[in-house]
Amino acid sequence: MESQGLTSRMRLTLVVLLVAQFMLAVDFSILNVALPVIGKGLGFSLGNLQWIATAFALCAAGFTLLFGRVADLFGRRRLFLGGLAVLGLASLAGGLATSPAILITARIFQGLATAAVTPAGLSLLTTSFPEGPLRQKALGLNGALMSAGFTTGAILGGVLTDLLSWRWSFFINVPVAAAVLVIAPMVLAESRPATRPRLDLPGALSVTLGLLAVVFGFTQAGEHGWTNPTALTVLAAGIVLLIAFYFIERKSPAPLVPVSVLSRRTVAWGNVAGVLAFVTETSLVFLMTLYLQKVLGFSPLAAGLSFGVLGLGTVLGGTLAPRVIAATTTRTTLILGALIQTAATAALLLLGTSTHSLGLLLPATFIGGVGNMLLIVGFMVTATSGLPDHEQGMATGLATMSQQIGITMGTPVMSAIATGAMTTTTVTGILGGIRTAVAVNTALVLITALTSALFLRTPTTK
Repeated sequence: MESQGLTSRMRLTLVVLLVAQFMLAVDFSILNVALPVIGKGLGFSLGNLQWIATAFALCAAGFTLLFGRVADLFGRRRLFLGGLAVLGLASLAGGLATSPAILITARIFQGLATAAVTPAGLSLLTTSFPEGPLRQKALGLNGALMSAGFTTGAILGGVLTDLLSWRWSFFINVPVAAAVLVIAPMVLAESRPATRPRLDLPGALSVTLGLLAVVFGFTQAGEHGWTNPTALTVLAAGIVLLIAFYFIERKSPAPLVPVSVLSRRTVAWGNVAGVLAFVTETSLVFLMTLYLQKVLGFSPLAAGLSFGVLGLGTVLGGTLAPRVIAATTTRTTLILGALIQTAATAALLLLGTSTHSLGLLLPATFIGGVGNMLLIVGFMVTATSGLPDHEQGMATGLATMSQQIGITMGTPVMSAIATGAMTTTTVTGILGGIRTAVAVNTALVLITALTSALFLRTPTTK
């Protein structure tokens, strides 16, 4: 970031918040490679192994919006620090776990801590930097590190599991959380409204239960298929609860999310773009992991290391995004990123069964990472701009919820599509299923570009 207008305190604030957000992003993927080893070590049945990921995802996505509003009401710094303390303790408990029950409980508390720290940290970031170039650069770095953290988690999980133990995938959080807890109180200023409004309990219950149901429904559909009665029933219940949430908010004297905010095009369509951005890129990592291991025969560690190229692309995209926004507009940056990601993802339809395909996969994932970060930073700036500080926790809670839901839904959705399209278990059959899912992934990114071009007409800050 440029030094103009950036004080020493602001730099330290930025470092503290970015380190915390990077750690949270790593947490989303660090256990993926280690799951079979954890299951064998602690005696998880094959059917219950997915709960290591699902328990975390349910809490991380389901409680984000609630905690985003709690941060507005009771203090963002307070919630940020409290959540980090819980994350550190839960990570320690997970690393020391001796049974499936202890590990799942630790994952639940890790998810709750993530739901608290992510929106609180993001709202501290937006309120610590004035709207305009400085905030755009801060959000650009934040977006780059979030996406890079997701990729780094896949690599780090493989390295730690192979060289040390799966337990270090938990333990690694402890010193990082402790360091942030020591430094953060010295540089982060508390922020909350002068008068504390009431918490909208009916709205909080309906949106939290609705999100939990939707995320659980998607994970069940990904595991058991899209005709599974439990998945369909839970999804339907979640949708009904979210519709009820909208009508509750219309009549609530102190709404969790004012309908006037939801009706803003920047908020509504910005968050639609955000969900699709995270659905597509995170699930593409899963599809390419499947391709590298099942089609090309790579080891889990080699497959994870291959995503270092994607990580470099996301870092480059995050650093370029503020410059592109300054030269054009936030809307243009968002659409441009989606179009670049669409082209790069479409190129992956040409992947074959030979290792020569790496010559296509590596540059395509690098370019796709650049495009995805332009899209993500454009979404973050769009969805949090033009709102007063006292609503920033709510706005960042919505943006973070979009991120969490996208990350949570992407893999089960694409897994179900790929599996359903596999005609045989041969290399050719598996590749056919992957290509079908990549085609759907490409279409979703293109839809993101089209809806943003059509509906994001409200001017945004340059």
